[in-house]
Amino acid sequence: MAVTNIVLAGLGGQGVVKASDLLSTTAFSSGLQVKKSEVHGMSQRGGSVTTDVRIGKQVLSPMVPMGEADFLMVFESTQVDLNLGWLRPGGVLITPDLIPEGELKNRKSLNVALLGAASMVMDFSEQEWVAAIHQCFPPKLHAVNEHAFALGRKLGAGLSRPEVIEGV
Repeated sequence: MAVTNIVLAGLGGQGVVKASDLLSTTAFSSGLQVKKSEVHGMSQRGGSVTTDVRIGKQVLSPMVPMGEADFLMVFESTQVDLNLGWLRPGGVLITPDLIPEGELKNRKSLNVALLGAASMVMDFSEQEWVAAIHQCFPPKLHAVNEHAFALGRKLGAGLSRPEVIEGV
């Protein structure tokens, strides 16, 4: 049974946990099992934050084993090298360099823009993602996050889908 492993990493205050909530909501709403684990570290002081999200028809553990992430999304460039060990060969690395400086209406929506890029190689419809944005954010933040998501989708159009890996 295929399980998709995603690791999201960044610094406290960058919306790593919120991005994992949005991803989990999208997957769960599409009828899949979702397991999630968070490591906050020194998140209140800008320290490293990671979340593991595992998605599939049957998911037994919330933890992504080292070297088995199908997707690694890093929200802070300084965190890329620290987290590369999570990514499996052939996995997809998504970094903040994908989104040009000044393209976002609000830099705080970088997390949603990077999910938009990832959405281009994940098996959820754009409508499922937008519905999750509406579920995870208050109405006053819908427009800015929808814009960030659409920008990410546009810039992520060239990403390659990872090969399917069969899980336990």
